[in-house]
Amino acid sequence: MTVTAPAPALRRPDGSALRVLVVDDEQMLTDLLSMALRMEGWDVRTAASGFQALQGARDFEPDAMVLDVMMPDLDGMAVLQRLRQSGNDVPVLFLTAKDAVSDRVAGLTAGGDDYVTKPFSLEEVVARLRGLMRRAGTAMASDAEPILRVGDLSLNEDSHEVERAGEAIELTATEFELLRYLMRNQRRVVSKAQILDRVWNYDFGGRSSVVELYISYLRKKIDQGREPLIHTVRGVGYMIKAPQ
Repeated sequence: MTVTAPAPALRRPDGSALRVLVVDDEQMLTDLLSMALRMEGWDVRTAASGFQALQGARDFEPDAMVLDVMMPDLDGMAVLQRLRQSGNDVPVLFLTAKDAVSDRVAGLTAGGDDYVTKPFSLEEVVARLRGLMRRAGTAMASDAEPILRVGDLSLNEDSHEVERAGEAIELTATEFELLRYLMRNQRRVVSKAQILDRVWNYDFGGRSSVVELYISYLRKKIDQGREPLIHTVRGVGYMIKAPQ
């Protein structure tokens, strides 16, 4: 049986709800994102333009922003530049249809904290926002430790401890991030491109062999001598799942 412990609710240090400002000129998209983020228990405001985003950042004082790059008046890069110039260091997750490496580098160089390209899954946006707010120190868990489980394998996202059948497994930082990504998407096939984007944040110029290399490292530490959890789906990608 495969069980994933639910991610703990995140709150501000004072116990109040985290605030997220969602900025996009597509109302259907902001409605969907708002719904998903409110289900996390967060306080959500929306803006449909760059100038509204700046006003919202001043009035709402969000703990994180989801910021579309392409907007009709003031684009996301310009919004971020003005925020940083004013001393506002709110974590920013860029949201855009652009997927070129140069666009990602530009967004991150401008002071953005993460980058998601359309189309995307709502779960991925929520997960990335949780990570941003944890790293920024603006959020704390309100309940149990965040432990992911696949069969007899467990991963503690806070302590970075990994165990299989009670035996501790030492992983490098990159191996840990790769395993965490697989476990967060258990029983779901993820492609090499998705892994590169999520674990390494860019595509290595197409050198997907780095994924194969790190998958082999993980298999030696996680699966060797045991019933395998990590599976290759030929021509598609990789999946982690518990034995039937």
